[in-house]
Amino acid sequence: MKDIGQRCQQKIFLAQQHNMKKDIKNIDDIKLMVNSFYGKIRDNALLGPIFEDKIQNRWQAHLEKMYRFWQTILLNEHSYNGAPFNPHASMPIDKTHFEVWIEIFKNTVDELFEGPVSDEAKNKGTLMATIFNSKIEYLKNNANKGL
Repeated sequence: MKDIGQRCQQKIFLAQQHNMKKDIKNIDDIKLMVNSFYGKIRDNALLGPIFEDKIQNRWQAHLEKMYRFWQTILLNEHSYNGAPFNPHASMPIDKTHFEVWIEIFKNTVDELFEGPVSDEAKNKGTLMATIFNSKIEYLKNNANKGL
């Protein structure tokens, strides 16, 4: 993972040096976005330990799943099948975690890309985080009521 993170940082640096941001167009762009984002998540004091506990030594499989997820969402290339909420339902997370997630996600996209698909990525990421937070809060509230 460190090697992937270093390559992503090099690409970010080169893009910034040449002021050459482009829009998200293909699977390589998705991989750069996902790898950069999860590198930051793993380094984040609040989110890193939660993700490490959940994913453990299955990072490559998780990243592959995220490539397919975002490829389906942003490029309309249907390669993901699954229920993305389920793994998050029992995690020890709340609104604060989602706010940090959104900030890191948007910043990552903005560092690397610009354009309509990039804007869609930020919008979809924010919407997903908001929905996941709402569902988790609903489940917590109903569990506390004995339902």
